[in-house]
Amino acid sequence: MTSASAAADKAQDSTAFRVAARVGYVVLGLLHLLIGVIAVSLATGSGGDSADQSGALQQVAEAPAGKVLLWVVVVGLVALAVWQVADAVAERDPDEKTRWAHRAKYVGTAVAYGAIAVTGFTIVSGGHSDSSQSSRTLSAQLLAMPGGIVLLVVVGLAVAVIGVAFVVRGVTKAFMKNLSSPGGTAGRGIRTFGMIGYVAKGIAVGVAGILFIVAAFSHDPNAAGGIDSALRSLASLPFGQVVLWLVGAGLVVYGLFCFARARYARM
Repeated sequence: MTSASAAADKAQDSTAFRVAARVGYVVLGLLHLLIGVIAVSLATGSGGDSADQSGALQQVAEAPAGKVLLWVVVVGLVALAVWQVADAVAERDPDEKTRWAHRAKYVGTAVAYGAIAVTGFTIVSGGHSDSSQSSRTLSAQLLAMPGGIVLLVVVGLAVAVIGVAFVVRGVTKAFMKNLSSPGGTAGRGIRTFGMIGYVAKGIAVGVAGILFIVAAFSHDPNAAGGIDSALRSLASLPFGQVVLWLVGAGLVVYGLFCFARARYARM
């Protein structure tokens, strides 16, 4: 066993670390709950906030004891990101290809959690963060580079693939492999919430990926805007308000699933 693997195992044996990581899942649940509520508000014509991580975190900041809550968000997400890195280091699947695929997934998830933690830290430090604007800035920077259109298409495809992976994970109930789910009605409820939630999140992420591709071919970085733009674009579809409401409700369900995940995740 390498020193890195030994360190990862030691970290994962820490009760405090496991508790902090489980808090991270609670935080994810809260954020998706807020994003879903904002999306439903947009669908009913009463929403004005950004339906993404920055919009959800801004709502947390405006709540009573908002700064304290934001610090809990940051700490929980950092712990969850570190846990994912430890999972990547400790991965010992005998099949080398599978092992590296799992490691890539863990590292990618850690980066995503870390990015949200950075957004939370920026807000709690008095700064301003706009996830949609960050996506547009990234698109503009890529388009300005040699071969920028190709690069932006690759980014869009990668994001879209992640969205498809969420949908597949929901439909096949693959997420249950990482849960010590209770039996009976509670277990069935968690499976149902997970299926609905993963599919809804997959749709939102997948549309965000498509918007990056649209930005590439239209040479318009403003066409890309992350989850908020993806959700708002759903409203322009036939029966778009209904579609947006359903996806928003699905994200709320995903948030509730994350609460259950905090309790039953195998750690």
